Amino acid sequence: MTRMKILTERQLRSIVPLDREAVACVEEAFHALATKAVAMPPILRLDIPEHRGEVDVKTAYVPGLDGFAIKISPGFFDNPKLGLPSTNGMMVLLSSKTGLVQALLLDNGYLTDVRTAAAGAVAARHLSREDASIATVFGAGMQAGLQLEALALVRPIREARIWARDAGKAEAAAREMTDKLGFAVSAVVDPVAAVSGADIIVTTTPSETPVLKAEWLQPGQHVTVMGSDTEHKNELDPHAFARATYVADSLRQTRRLGELHHAIAARLVPAEAEFAELGQVIAGMKPGRTRAEEITIADLTGTGIQDTAIATLAFARANTADASTTFDS
Repeated sequence: MTRMKILTERQLRSIVPLDREAVACVEEAFHALATKAVAMPPILRLDIPEHRGEVDVKTAYVPGLDGFAIKISPGFFDNPKLGLPSTNGMMVLLSSKTGLVQALLLDNGYLTDVRTAAAGAVAARHLSREDASIATVFGAGMQAGLQLEALALVRPIREARIWARDAGKAEAAAREMTDKLGFAVSAVVDPVAAVSGADIIVTTTPSETPVLKAEWLQPGQHVTVMGSDTEHKNELDPHAFARATYVADSLRQTRRLGELHHAIAARLVPAEAEFAELGQVIAGMKPGRTRAEEITIADLTGTGIQDTAIATLAFARANTADASTTFDS
């Protein structure tokens, strides 16, 4: 007989909030990616174009961890028209020693939201100026708000701006975030004005054409780009590479499907060009920001090691809090 824990989204929300421990968990995962013999295969993706759907499968094994996660993450971007969320999914945590299932995390994408926001905080901690206090987010969905919440854990954010193609959604998101975060969040109609004077800029859209232009960027700014997790998505003007220091979450991935992919395709960056990875910056193996006036870019495509890290944290907290249903098979 084997025993497996089952956790629902409600249970996971109660034990795995977006907090400093979640940020530290993801930070440690990036560090491990740079310093340990991590096994992380390429993302498996299934496209369902007639419904604007895609399904990603991500996983990673980290030496020393008792378990590893396999995540199934669908994104169907016409769902809001049906009154449904555009993303959902689940994670399976298996034993690294036996391969037996330890836990089924029915999170509907919640853990992915948390670890994605935490990754944005990690990037900002290591690449933005320490005094960064004004943040701009492109996009008005769930991740936009979570990114602001995560940034406030690592930087003294006192003002934020939201830009989205749908001004009404931006206004609603700004009101909600102002109430939740305790600092002023405003909706800005002009994207140039939204960028001007910002210390940190985060893009969280599924856009297939750049929403952030290279000429809008100003000295000292940090940009985290996280929407380009498939080959056809592109949020950042590739010409920005000529003005900034670029850091990837996984260079192997960003060459294939991140913003780097588009810069290579536009022949603005050599295909074999070497860049730092976020884990290498965290581990002190490569430099990140070296000057206050430097522009930095973090290209976050989402890695399997983040999923293993957050699933492991959830499993540990579930054991401590006894917040799960145990299933015998």
